[in-house]
Amino acid sequence: MIELTDSNFITEIANYKGVALVDFWAPWCGPCRMLGPLLETLAAKYDGKVKFGKLNVDENPETAAIFGIQSIPNVIIFKDGKQVESLIGLQDSDAYSQVLDNLL
Repeated sequence: MIELTDSNFITEIANYKGVALVDFWAPWCGPCRMLGPLLETLAAKYDGKVKFGKLNVDENPETAAIFGIQSIPNVIIFKDGKQVESLIGLQDSDAYSQVLDNLL
């Protein structure tokens, strides 16, 4: 899982050709901490098919503002650099898998 920042987001996600999942989170957010291990499992499942990244909204407010992040966790799925789906709040792994499977 890639640590995303305001400075590397364009290179890692916006310019990426393929499917990417970005977890907008903060360390003080309980549901965000619960989502972390679930996303690590999904990253292993989709290894080589989907790029996974995490963006700390407290440390990277510019990117969070661009995407209008007001509630976390907020997982945004991108395809070829364009936002195609957003899942707000803690979801089960099937919710994320369903979206990813539909895009692959």
